[in-house]
Amino acid sequence: MEPRLNFFKSGPEAMKAMAGLDQQIARSGLEKSLVELVRLRASQMNGCAYCIDVHTADARKAGEGERRLATVAVWRETPFFNERERAALEWTESVTRVADTRVPDDVWERVQPHFTPAELVDLTLLVNTINAWNRFAIAFRKMPA
Repeated sequence: MEPRLNFFKSGPEAMKAMAGLDQQIARSGLEKSLVELVRLRASQMNGCAYCIDVHTADARKAGEGERRLATVAVWRETPFFNERERAALEWTESVTRVADTRVPDDVWERVQPHFTPAELVDLTLLVNTINAWNRFAIAFRKMPA
């Protein structure tokens, strides 16, 4: 596939707004490793090769090991993720597939005890932001370097 458009060059103000969302996420109380797991899982679900490449590398920098990175796509079937991480990954999957899931009450009931109200807002912002980045990268065919 050939890249279609350099969206950073063609829409610098839009990308500045997207960067602002990432800055808010960085200021949140969410753990860096959790943030990268969420970004990686959503990117896997969306099939975004560029973002999978970037966030796998970022997760390694945040201290993630190869075993967890290799199994984040099948997190339900492994013992490698704690309850808070499992809740975040389930929220990520449900919000990413919102048109299909409608983020049901049973998901909310499993996720809500693991996060403060402010963290739930930040987690949802994180999921929405990575989904937006995935859509930019996929639509304009951004390639891993």
